[in-house]
Amino acid sequence: MRRRAPPCHRAGGRAGEHDGLRGRRPCRAAAPADGRGREDPMSQVTLDKSTDAPADAGGSGRFWAPRRIPAGIVAVLVLAGAGLLLYDIVAVRAHRPAMSWRRTLARQLAERPLDNTWVLAGAALAVALGLWLLALALTPGHRSLLPMRRPHPDVRAGLKRDAAAQVLRDRAMDVSGVRSVRVRMRRRKAAVRAVSHFRELDDVRADLDTTLTEAIHGLGLTHAPRLALRVTRAARKG
Repeated sequence: MRRRAPPCHRAGGRAGEHDGLRGRRPCRAAAPADGRGREDPMSQVTLDKSTDAPADAGGSGRFWAPRRIPAGIVAVLVLAGAGLLLYDIVAVRAHRPAMSWRRTLARQLAERPLDNTWVLAGAALAVALGLWLLALALTPGHRSLLPMRRPHPDVRAGLKRDAAAQVLRDRAMDVSGVRSVRVRMRRRKAAVRAVSHFRELDDVRADLDTTLTEAIHGLGLTHAPRLALRVTRAARKG
């Protein structure tokens, strides 16, 4: 025989009624049901309606290049050399003669002194290749990308140097008296060379300094480059 559940107790009763309600279960609001009489699981979902903007997560580090081409070349060369050497060793163990190139190489290394030109050239080539591989492994690469500030911890962004230089060039051309502008963008310095055809050079330089400083800070870069500004007078024709 099925037992009936005890009557529920609704909170918010008068003071002093708690002792008389011992053993009763609290009431729970009925969840909306779907067409088959079951509880709708979406009724238990709580939506976060906060609209606060995420805080600034700081700056982005340098972007590291995957170096697929050098890594692929080194992997192919190591695999080919190791496979060839292993085949030759197995052939020698099977009582077959070693390859001629290995016999020649062993004889040359045994006969040539260390100060021989070919030995020194081979050693220099090996050192150069090793230094090149170390440089590829220790440097981030992607020199054309300037890291930007991160508005969110999960977001990383970068700006190409050409695009940053184009922005500075367009802003500089809006200054009165500027005829032409050349911008060279680097990670630490933005070199701007402007040519003015009217107005005083000091006035043009002051306006350019203010405009370009605001433009550099408006790029949103992690490390704002230092502005190096040079303003000259246009050469007269004739």
